[in-house]
Amino acid sequence: MKEMIVAVMMIFSVAFGVGFWVLFLRLFDALVLKPRRLRSKLAKEGIKGSVPSSILYGNIAEIKSIIKLRLGYSAVREEMIFHDWLPTVFPHLVIWRMLYGSTFLYSTGNIQLLCTTDPAMVKQVSLCTSFNLGKPSYLSTERGPLLGRGILSSNGSCWAHQRKIIAPLFYVDRVKRMVNLMVESTSTMLRTWEKKTESLEGKLEITIDEDMRSLSANIISRACFGSSYAQGKKIFTKLQALLQIMSKGNIGVPGLRYLPTKHNKEIWKLEREIDSMILEIVKNRGADNHKNDLLQLMLDAAEIYGDDSNIPTDISLNKIVVDNCKNIYFAGHETTAISASWCLMTLAAYPEWQARVRKEVLDICGDNVLTADMLGHMKVLTMVIQETLRLYPPVAYVVREALQDIHFNGINIPNDIQIGGISIPNDFNLGVTIPKGINIQVPIPIMHQHEDLWGSDVHQFRPDRFANGVSGACKIPQAYMPFGDGPRICAGQHFAMEELKVILALVVSKFSFSLSSAYQHSPVFKLVIQPEHGVGIILEKL
Repeated sequence: MKEMIVAVMMIFSVAFGVGFWVLFLRLFDALVLKPRRLRSKLAKEGIKGSVPSSILYGNIAEIKSIIKLRLGYSAVREEMIFHDWLPTVFPHLVIWRMLYGSTFLYSTGNIQLLCTTDPAMVKQVSLCTSFNLGKPSYLSTERGPLLGRGILSSNGSCWAHQRKIIAPLFYVDRVKRMVNLMVESTSTMLRTWEKKTESLEGKLEITIDEDMRSLSANIISRACFGSSYAQGKKIFTKLQALLQIMSKGNIGVPGLRYLPTKHNKEIWKLEREIDSMILEIVKNRGADNHKNDLLQLMLDAAEIYGDDSNIPTDISLNKIVVDNCKNIYFAGHETTAISASWCLMTLAAYPEWQARVRKEVLDICGDNVLTADMLGHMKVLTMVIQETLRLYPPVAYVVREALQDIHFNGINIPNDIQIGGISIPNDFNLGVTIPKGINIQVPIPIMHQHEDLWGSDVHQFRPDRFANGVSGACKIPQAYMPFGDGPRICAGQHFAMEELKVILALVVSKFSFSLSSAYQHSPVFKLVIQPEHGVGIILEKL
């Protein structure tokens, strides 16, 4: 009996030892060898970058120290509004771009990032339709509580299936039918502003950010939930809290998201609450009461395509609906509200453009109720929105992961390349092969202020650069990407543009406004690019 016990213990010990070493070797490969292999492959292509200072954290510590140093020594600006804010918000990208060229490597945790501002490469990434280039896996893992496996984070046939469900919800004709509810919601907010100005002798100083968030929540809730607006507003409140908590965490650090830290516990709690609230709305819907809202249309489409074999077996119909509701809320609420705040800031800072927009709106609308057809004729207003989104895009990056090795032609790599162990100048435009596992990162603000593409006045607010559309404003139209790019461009971009037009058109028709003397121009990146101290304006009723 003792011999049997000893034998079993020996077998267990051997198995444990083998398992331990297998796990150790896998971890060593994932944390050390794989990142080195990827970086080595790109080094042979002539691409250099900042060497990670930590196996677990990559360049995160370096990034934080650069940002802290830059913030501590940033020069005081004489002008109240300045648009070349990139060196303050993204100083690490600006510095590395100067050191290593337009395409360089760095890492956040275990995520290897190939950052590029090379116009030729950005254009090819934008035009690429291959499933070999997809959304990075960390969106459905690290950002999973916010995005899940919805349309913003899924890939391949799973993404194509969800696109088939979601995209028709935001077709132009369908969005036009939602303009009335946008007008109603905005008019309700403006009546509140009017009452406040009347009690304050016609003038009101206000910080508009929370009002814009409430308004955007109102609009997207009504569009999504119809009469279930109260539940929708609760979800937005939870999502806003989740966004703020997740913006404080480090992305890409292996295993960190699994630890029961206070930070993670807050995220898990909010995720459970949000998912539960969405499912509750889905279960309690009456088929006759919500025929035209987005959620019902999504449910109908999901049921029609529910047996699609392209969907992985671990994704249920409920999961598709819940995750895409969160995707629509995030994209249709937070980013739109921030964009509205930035647009009102620029109109307040440039009264000549505010006057031009107001004249256009009044000439087209007169005393009539604003309609979708009227919005289509507002060219000056459209240019102002486009220019504001150029200078202040709410989303900071377009990121694509190479799901297989992928080649780009004619890329301007300033370093030498290695062929057969021999270093030769990269003057032949051989292009570059991106190995599987690399994340290609395009910093949108840098592309939007790329002097070679936009001209020497790139840091100036000049909406008339869009007089002939994006193609007339930028040498490479694909470099303008406030709604993303290529096949993965935001499905709700028409909805967002119509909402911004409605908000701005109605505000300028009721009020003149200027920036508050207390306004501090300080863009900051917290998952989205937003005004750090809010946008304070002084309203005067017309």
